[in-house]
Amino acid sequence: MQLRLPPFALVLGIAGLIPFIVCGIVALSVPDERAAQYLTALMAYGAVVLAFLGGVHWGFVLGSPEDRSVRPRLALGVVPSLIGWLALLSPLAVPAEFGLALLILGYVGTVLGEARLYRQGLVPSGYMWMRWGLSLVVVATLVTVLTLRLLGAKIIF
Repeated sequence: MQLRLPPFALVLGIAGLIPFIVCGIVALSVPDERAAQYLTALMAYGAVVLAFLGGVHWGFVLGSPEDRSVRPRLALGVVPSLIGWLALLSPLAVPAEFGLALLILGYVGTVLGEARLYRQGLVPSGYMWMRWGLSLVVVATLVTVLTLRLLGAKIIF
């Protein structure tokens, strides 16, 4: 499925990276008592975006007739939001780093699911290229924050 992505969609996608990067940097550079707030902001934004990415797939199939072929896409529409929700809840029971790891798995799993759908001709190529690039930045940011938190490292300006 070929689709030329509107340039403004790419601009908005790139702008959507700003909260990930800013919250990640701030969470690693402020004193520990404030870092938790920025980590929560990072995880909340990550969960919201993950839910949005899932919702995209509902939009792709809403006009399709109901048959077994749309079920994987509908699942891809719901599973990311459930992962994001679990990531947000995780600090209630386990360290927040577990939630970061869940978000990482959610983003990697979502883009891999989309890649599979792309190979089947079910996802537009313009969308897929944008998703690979944006996912790379998001996952790299989350992995960096997780790793530095596990090491107890801080960013000092």
